[in-house]
Amino acid sequence: MAKMIAFCILSIPLVLISWRTLFSPKSHGFYRFFSWESILWLGLSNIPYWFDDPFTVPHLFSWVLLFIALYLVIAGVILLKKKGTPIRDRDEKGLYSFEKTSVLIDTGIYKYIRHPLYSSLIFLTWGIFLKQVTLSLFLISLISTLCLHQTAIFDEKECLEYFGDKYKRYMKQTRRFIPFVV
Repeated sequence: MAKMIAFCILSIPLVLISWRTLFSPKSHGFYRFFSWESILWLGLSNIPYWFDDPFTVPHLFSWVLLFIALYLVIAGVILLKKKGTPIRDRDEKGLYSFEKTSVLIDTGIYKYIRHPLYSSLIFLTWGIFLKQVTLSLFLISLISTLCLHQTAIFDEKECLEYFGDKYKRYMKQTRRFIPFVV
């Protein structure tokens, strides 16, 4: 019961952040919201096990995934801030100001993967999952990952509309989430 109350309370900021895209299934923000909700549920479910048996194989893999997630989000955000050059008059209501980039970033981590921030959420999802492995949490992790995949697909459609052929060429040179793999 406490977990459900915490989930509802912590979902409020996620709804407030995502309200512009909650009723727009053709927006990347729609699917991102459901991934965030899944990650929140995973975190609340596994918080009691975060430091239990820290040297077991699943926990060690968990920490590796969590550190990769941290690296990806930091590297991605730094480059977005340095090179993204957001413009306010980009007329896309579903985007936040930092997402309204006017320059295609293709250096640093973006040279290898198109979506380091979504990739970080995938690694975060599975890192949290490995803290306490259950079938129900596996399904929640799978939902989160599928939602992030859909997020990336719709984000790419938006980027193709804005950047055109330049983004199409960029897509051919990079992977979606994991360098040299996916």
